Amino acid sequence: MFASPMEMIFVLVIIFAVVLLIFGTKKLKNFGKDLGSTIKDFRSSVRDDKGENDNSSKQDNAQPSSSEESVKTN
Repeated sequence: MFASPMEMIFVLVIIFAVVLLIFGTKKLKNFGKDLGSTIKDFRSSVRDDKGENDNSSKQDNAQPSSSEESVKTN
């Protein structure tokens, strides 16, 4: 039912060759570059969001909001 590892490698090589023939090396190179920059941008934005969330939670703990102050005074 399942193919052996050698058969799977052979199938992947054939698929890669067909894709290479259809799109060409230049388009594949551009696609790889675009995909890499997209992943890099995504990772940096995730890191930025985590940093902002950490900073905002620290600020929230340090400075109570006006609603919290009104509750404390009542």
